[in-house]
Amino acid sequence: MHVLQQAGNVERLGRFLWSLPQCDKLQLHESVLKAKAVVAFHRGNFKELYRLLEHHQYSPHNHAKLQALWLKAHYVEAEKLRGRPLGAVGKYRVRRKFPLPRTIWDGEETSYCFKEKSRSVLRDWYTHNPYPSPREKRELAEATGLTTTQVSRGAIFESLFLLLDRFRA
Repeated sequence: MHVLQQAGNVERLGRFLWSLPQCDKLQLHESVLKAKAVVAFHRGNFKELYRLLEHHQYSPHNHAKLQALWLKAHYVEAEKLRGRPLGAVGKYRVRRKFPLPRTIWDGEETSYCFKEKSRSVLRDWYTHNPYPSPREKRELAEATGLTTTQVSRGAIFESLFLLLDRFRA
């Protein structure tokens, strides 16, 4: 199944899934459910895609792929409804209207493209040391699960937020 997904041969993948025995243990296996979701998306069967994603728990390593399917499906439906492509604001509104189900999301909010936990670590660090060295940035990156580039950009954002807080006070 994984090979067929990687090759992009969705029709063949669909035929393979259809040929599987109707055994619950097999039909409810995560790799089969994920493959069914991919096939449903490519066939435009978004109702089935949403059902698969909302009613089955998935491992975190599958979340990114399944989140992308969820969002793209909702974007396609919104574009059909509006009769034109969505811009950034339109996509934002769709994401707010149709939040990711807990089955494909760890529940941690993101703000400015950073997980809230990572932001709080960065914020704590930058209150004590607003100008970390490259070595300290690498350590921060490891501690937060971010890249050093993200840590550097986070430094810029957090410095701005600290500066704004000082002006507000």
